[in-house]
Amino acid sequence: MRKFLVVMDDSPEFLNALRFAAIRAKKTGSGVEILGIIAPEEFQHWIGVGDVMRAEARERIEEHFKVFSKWMIDKEGVEPELVIREGEKAEQVLAQIDEDKDVAILILGAGTTGTGPGPLVTQLVTRGVNDLHVPVTVVPGTMRKDDIIAVS
Repeated sequence: MRKFLVVMDDSPEFLNALRFAAIRAKKTGSGVEILGIIAPEEFQHWIGVGDVMRAEARERIEEHFKVFSKWMIDKEGVEPELVIREGEKAEQVLAQIDEDKDVAILILGAGTTGTGPGPLVTQLVTRGVNDLHVPVTVVPGTMRKDDIIAVS
């Protein structure tokens, strides 16, 4: 089954990307894969602390996923799948696309601060574009819900 890949974080633009992906998935009979990424820890030499921090990050991702998954099922009838990876964001997105051949489109949310589209969009679209094997849809973080629904 063809899947839309959305990178989960705490940003407001993630919600727009998720909404767009859910609506498109419903309309096209596709799936949604939500990618949670655990950033590498700075203090690798403190193994016990690093393990606890990693476990807490995984738990936070899983809790956020439960909320978004319930919303997607209730509102759009689409049941997303969760993938958790660890490492640098752009590298992990590219790796997930390479490893999951069902990922057909990457959906990213653009930043809302006015200082550019955001670091992940910048890295993937400008520097990583040659490494991408799927189209990228960038959903403006300032886009209103009704406008997202209209274009989805």
